[in-house]
Amino acid sequence: MIKTGQRTILHIDMDAFFAAVEVLDRPELRGKPVVVGAPPDKRGVVATCSYEARKYGIYSAMPSRTAYRLCPQAVFLPPNGKRYREMSHKVMEILARFTPEIEPVSIDEAFLDVTGARYLFGDGPAIAGKIKAAVFEETKLTCSVGVAPNMFLAKIASDLNKPDGFTMVPFSEKLIPEFLAPLPIKRMWGAGKKTQAILEQHHIRTFGDLQKAPPEKLAAWIGASAAASFRRLAFGIDDRAVVVESEEKSISNEMTFGEDERNPQAVEAALLDLADQVGARLRRANFYATTAQIKLRWSDFSTITRQRRLDPPARDDVTLRETALELLHKEGVHSAVRLIGFCVTGLQGPDETPQLELFEAEEKKSNKRREKLSAAVDEVRRKFGSKSILRGSKVEKNKPRNTPKTQN
Repeated sequence: MIKTGQRTILHIDMDAFFAAVEVLDRPELRGKPVVVGAPPDKRGVVATCSYEARKYGIYSAMPSRTAYRLCPQAVFLPPNGKRYREMSHKVMEILARFTPEIEPVSIDEAFLDVTGARYLFGDGPAIAGKIKAAVFEETKLTCSVGVAPNMFLAKIASDLNKPDGFTMVPFSEKLIPEFLAPLPIKRMWGAGKKTQAILEQHHIRTFGDLQKAPPEKLAAWIGASAAASFRRLAFGIDDRAVVVESEEKSISNEMTFGEDERNPQAVEAALLDLADQVGARLRRANFYATTAQIKLRWSDFSTITRQRRLDPPARDDVTLRETALELLHKEGVHSAVRLIGFCVTGLQGPDETPQLELFEAEEKKSNKRREKLSAAVDEVRRKFGSKSILRGSKVEKNKPRNTPKTQN
């Protein structure tokens, strides 16, 4: 039973999205194993595959050559990003009818805070049912939905009964640990294969095992930061709020590593590059940011975001770098990283930025100096190229191979 006013979060996850869109456009492929990604005769990986292909043991991020060996009769198709974005836009438009509190996590999934929407559309399960029906009616695609009191639990739930599934997590603090207890540890956000192997050595295979593990021993095995985070999640504790971003009010850059990256220095170097890129775009647009956010996608494709207010609003490289690293260090690189991103939100024009009080005058001067320095670096790079000025802390030998992706 959901109490009045109790936070209600939905996680919407499209089922085998890329493959489903391909089958939608090519009905003759229905019922066949479909693999979207690199061709099997070249080096590359599977982006996604149909559920028919998954029966052969194929999964996302698997080398395409391995997928071909498992299922030679599979239909291999190159990704069609434009078409997927078009269908994603339709889905997001449908979700926006039910609540403005939407946080897209990727092209095919999003979190919704429907706490207020319950007065219009019914309780969480009712809204989930209406969303599933609307998505299928208007796109002919299916989605799986998790309903829960927080984001972590909603994400867990949406993955339990795929495809075309619906799962509701108990809204009782006493029942949540029981719901999680039998689940395998691989479903834990941030628990990559290396962390899973360490936990397996100590006979921790389920959430229930993690709930019983002594905190001090867990910290010794996997590190204090990961241990504290995993213990909270093992009991279903997640205080994060759905972060709503307006396209006009955010600037972000993200990149995917060529190979999952475990070196914290390499991850830091990549994040600093992204902070610099976002800072330059922020200054070109003549905005100040009030919030900075990092995004981490682990090797198991679980994704987290961490954010902090910028007070006062800022747009200089030093502040953005320091904040990005602070957020990264607080979370820790406790598993292999597949993707990293940096984003600034709550953008304000110069006229919107509040003036500092007299006792903050020195801080204001410092910020202005930082801005002028950042602007000077922008000008040099504009004239002589992006590599004409590099950070002294740049770790060239650990710089990851990557495929950059930019979002506005």
